Amino acid sequence: MVRAKITFDLVINMTNKNFQVIGLTGGIGSGKSTVSEYLSDKGYVVIDADKIAREIVKAGAPTLQRLVSVFGDEILNEDKSLNRKKLGSIVFGDNALCRQMNAIMHGEIFRIIKERIDENRVLGYNKALFLDLPLLFETANAELYEIMDKIWVVDTDDEIRIQRIMERDEVPKESVLQIMSNQMSSEEKRKRADVVIENSGSKEELYSKLDELF
Repeated sequence: MVRAKITFDLVINMTNKNFQVIGLTGGIGSGKSTVSEYLSDKGYVVIDADKIAREIVKAGAPTLQRLVSVFGDEILNEDKSLNRKKLGSIVFGDNALCRQMNAIMHGEIFRIIKERIDENRVLGYNKALFLDLPLLFETANAELYEIMDKIWVVDTDDEIRIQRIMERDEVPKESVLQIMSNQMSSEEKRKRADVVIENSGSKEELYSKLDELF
């Protein structure tokens, strides 16, 4: 049995020699989602943390039930799904409650991310796998950093980001600045990145830069 396991592990390692996990992040308005969509269209596996976060709080989901057990039925909508605004109002300004919520949510998100990475590895996926993590630096734990081979940061000037969000979401500048103030600065993200993707031009220019990276 031991010999068979070792052989199996060797086969996986040989077939997955190009397999690597890349964390993809960027502040609001940076164009991270555009990069993520392009990579997916090119055939790369992209694991989206935001999508997982929505999946685990659907009506009847175990994670949602854990949240209800801590914060009460008042965090539910009529259809028994999560009322995000209500939960946010409960934990806002209370660090202890916020940590409790994050422990429940982030713990399950990380478990699913790890599970999906392992699934792709076993299936023989043989190129870069991307983790789309909007708040990678703000919320990642040590375990998540350990499974990433590299970190890519999508970034551009703050004024460009602000203008993009104002046009996209039809919100005033003050609202965008408030969101940005709760995220790590671009300067600090750049320091922590292995690769910085400048996205101040057109989509075509961005796509060209991505193609060069590969």
